[in-house]
Amino acid sequence: MTYQVFFSPEAEEDLQRLFSHADERELHSAAGDLDIPERAIDATEQAPSFLRVSPFSCRKVGGSGLVRELVIPFEATGYVAMFEIADARTVVIGAVRHQRETDFH
Repeated sequence: MTYQVFFSPEAEEDLQRLFSHADERELHSAAGDLDIPERAIDATEQAPSFLRVSPFSCRKVGGSGLVRELVIPFEATGYVAMFEIADARTVVIGAVRHQRETDFH
């Protein structure tokens, strides 16, 4: 079975916030590397390919077996995408955060 994966508007906003932060951090760093934000974007764009085939292999969040988290490795840390398996064909990514953030908002 293959699932269709969608980013919610909130998840899209999260990605914009995360990548803007990465851009700013690198622009203001003495050894700034502007390739880092581009590689971060590439890493998060790969996430849907995994969820298309194996969303149930990700760890559960809360009491529902349909709400889960996908760890997206990147550099020394990475990102976490919270998603819901909406039905037998659809996965919706509802939020994305950096692994060092305290929690989803």
